[in-house]
Amino acid sequence: MNAKVRRALVIGGGFSGMAAAIQLKRAGVDVDLVEIDPGWRSYGAGISLNGGTFRVFRTLGILDGFRAEGAMSDGVEIRGPQDQILASLPTPSVVEGMPGNGGTMRPLLARLLAEKVRAEGVNVRLGASFTGIEDSADACRVGFTDGTTADYDLVVGADGLYSAVRRTLWPEAPKPRYVGQAVWRAVIPRPASLPTTAMWMGPKLKAGINHVSAAQSYLFLTEDRPTNDHVPVETQLATLKALLARFPSPTLKTVAEGLGEHSQIVYRPLEQLLLPAPWHKGRVVLIGDAAHATTPHMAAGAMIGLEDAIVLAEELAGADNLPTALAAFQQRRWERCRMVVENSGRLAEIEQGHGTQEEHSRLMGMTLGALAQPI
Repeated sequence: MNAKVRRALVIGGGFSGMAAAIQLKRAGVDVDLVEIDPGWRSYGAGISLNGGTFRVFRTLGILDGFRAEGAMSDGVEIRGPQDQILASLPTPSVVEGMPGNGGTMRPLLARLLAEKVRAEGVNVRLGASFTGIEDSADACRVGFTDGTTADYDLVVGADGLYSAVRRTLWPEAPKPRYVGQAVWRAVIPRPASLPTTAMWMGPKLKAGINHVSAAQSYLFLTEDRPTNDHVPVETQLATLKALLARFPSPTLKTVAEGLGEHSQIVYRPLEQLLLPAPWHKGRVVLIGDAAHATTPHMAAGAMIGLEDAIVLAEELAGADNLPTALAAFQQRRWERCRMVVENSGRLAEIEQGHGTQEEHSRLMGMTLGALAQPI
């Protein structure tokens, strides 16, 4: 690798971290990946994807696996009280011959990436994390929870919204910000009446259904909540059913009737974070949610984190030294990631009554168009 990165550490085994490990290993770097969860589990139910994600899947070599088990469609339909189509938002096709919209189960995506990580020969250490990072001109010396230490030319912090790497090396960084909404998610049988992703807008509520396989779909419901309150697990099923009952939609009423303990209900308050540039210090760089955590309004959070990994490997391969490579990485990623975080946050504001439906649709369309452009 031209930037003279021969050995790298990736901290965090989520989507972004796995993608970074894959791309760096392919570039000839000796890669260690440490993941604090000994089970290497992926939390959550379904995940919505836009067309730009399929381009990333192709680069990572998991597109065929996704096509075999995930779901794809074109457009997003805004539905009315009786399920009538009020508007159709185009989702640009990015990969030739493929639709511009889709979804999958999070555990499937995690499995496809983990299989690639293993196949590329990355050294994976589960149930471990770092205890300290000492950066110098020659190397980063990293201490681990098992008492060992090792030196690396590059450390990639991919450890999520509450990143320990960011907290350690960027103590001045802003904290995650609650946006006044929470999202409910559940896995449901795929409704035959919905050819593509559909959304219903209601007062202080937004519901949607996106397909994740030939047999399953993924229900999401965004609820305005002025305060970030805890919702006990034992009340979540009844609470989600009551929220769905506020929609007159026949489709959503059928969905509510079918919910049960089997529905994999997940509740999550929505938070965002945009770390001011630069996202690198010395030999350490942050990617994914550790640098730019977004709300799910544009279905692009996973995509831009995966893109980070690809761009980082490209810039390391093309630069003569590490500082030049990291500066080029920052230059390519800042505006795209800022757009996703800030536009998603604006959509949350509009849904809470601080804007119009016309602005909401226009902003979604503009952002989807921008994300279809090359990275």
